[in-house]
Amino acid sequence: MITVDISNIWGELSLPELLSVEKDVFDAHMMLTEKSGPGCDFLGWMDLPDRFPTAEHVRILAAAEHIRQTSEVLVVICAGGAETAPRAVMELLQGPGRNIGKGKGDPVILFTGDHLSTRSWNELTRLLEGRDFSICMVSRTGAELESAVAFRNLRWMLERRFGTARAKRRIYAVTDPDKGALRQLVREEGWESFSFPANVQESFSVLTAAGLLPMAVAGIDITALLRGAAMAKKELALHSFENPVWLYVGVRQLMQLRGRSV
Repeated sequence: MITVDISNIWGELSLPELLSVEKDVFDAHMMLTEKSGPGCDFLGWMDLPDRFPTAEHVRILAAAEHIRQTSEVLVVICAGGAETAPRAVMELLQGPGRNIGKGKGDPVILFTGDHLSTRSWNELTRLLEGRDFSICMVSRTGAELESAVAFRNLRWMLERRFGTARAKRRIYAVTDPDKGALRQLVREEGWESFSFPANVQESFSVLTAAGLLPMAVAGIDITALLRGAAMAKKELALHSFENPVWLYVGVRQLMQLRGRSV
């Protein structure tokens, strides 16, 4: 279980004050687990550890292995929060220089980001020059301008290099399982695709295919990661201040009330 060090707050708070918010923390915990509060339509991330293993998990592992065998680089096209979590996991487990010296068999993982920077695009194309690569488009709808522009150009680069038929084996999509422009393209083109659950927001998507596929390509054991998430969910279900999350939330709430917003 994770630990929280609150030793530095006792000059500001007292134990009775911390215990006074116990009911508030309990109510917040129950609201979250029962999915009864505001935003409850987007709490699907809480159930992701319980769904493991799934048939999609097996397909993610197979796709990751294919990418590792055929590509020196995987370019992940996504905007906003869907990029942040897998990058954080990779840098935590593999270091900030994780891409240095990598290639086929252990691909470089690059992210296009949520911008239309010409400088960044020129750098990306320079890094891809002369290298075998695959792309993964992560978008619930496929309608985000930045991602759509990057995807269109990278798809053109793939088709120019490998031909239309072979390029299809290097294009992957993570999108809404039923609707949207990207899902329609997947049906028309026959690309390998994975589901982006409608009740999971981008910032909480690390345990969906949006995070699992690039992490698996990077060589991270996503099976162990999912098992760890399931274990952590059980450990952190404890309803007392022995739960480090309760402790953190209680202290954070009290400090917030005292104007300590950072």
